[in-house]
Amino acid sequence: MTTPEAEPTSPETPEQPQEAAAQPHETAEQPHETAAQPSAAAADGQAGAGARPEERLEKAVRAAEQALIEYEIAVETFRVEVENFSRLHHQKLGPMYSRLDELDALIAEAVAARSGDPEDLRKADEARARVLPMPAVEELFHGWMDGDGLFPEAAAMLTEQPVRPPQRVRPSDEVRKLYRDLVRKAHPDLAQDEKERERRDEFITRVNAAYGRGDEALLRELLAEWAAGPVPEELRPTPSEELYARLEWLARRKELLSVVARELEESAIGSMLKLAPDDPDRLLEEIAEQLLAQVAEREAELERLTA
Repeated sequence: MTTPEAEPTSPETPEQPQEAAAQPHETAEQPHETAAQPSAAAADGQAGAGARPEERLEKAVRAAEQALIEYEIAVETFRVEVENFSRLHHQKLGPMYSRLDELDALIAEAVAARSGDPEDLRKADEARARVLPMPAVEELFHGWMDGDGLFPEAAAMLTEQPVRPPQRVRPSDEVRKLYRDLVRKAHPDLAQDEKERERRDEFITRVNAAYGRGDEALLRELLAEWAAGPVPEELRPTPSEELYARLEWLARRKELLSVVARELEESAIGSMLKLAPDDPDRLLEEIAEQLLAQVAEREAELERLTA
């Protein structure tokens, strides 16, 4: 059983920069390398002396990508473990928790019946409400109703009536004029080579989508974009800039995964797993024994109160 931890275990490894945040626990099944943006010095060290800068960056990117893959596998493995343990916990211990809630409600009701005290009556009502909490109507129909009642689509589905089709958009004269102008200028058949055809295909797809929504403002933006022409080669990012951007993306992805790992760790089930990472089944048995003892105590107390 593996869990992500909050700090790196061996920051000196090439695949694991010092800037990395949460790391998976080091086990045979779960590597501890992480993907974060290496410093220039780290990139130099990975590639060795004498390599051109782009080669060093390429090696740094490859190392970071591999480390990120391993970290994603580690986090996903832990997520599955938490999910499976949660399911087992619910299946094995859920009935015991329900029995305890029921006994607590019965005990509170017995105490209130004896004393008649308003505070005891309130506690009894609260205990009973915890046994079978009823969801609110809004929760039952989440996404199906608003303040005025069911949405028309939801009502149609519940009564087996045909769902009303979405309202059709009738483009205005100006929208049709803009669309025709764009198609005449950017039609793929006007391309001189395959690369230009691909650019026009992608652009016309966006034009068609905007026209289908009757979006005049977007069509005007697309017209200005086409008039500006393709981005000149000299303004495009250099290979080095693209590699640095890739490293930055890998670092951001790593940070997001670290948040997921931390949330899993700090969850109730994740915290339980940390108590017995190698034998979670035994942990369930121990909890079950404790719950059975509590059930026995509650039943004895209830019998005393109702005798």
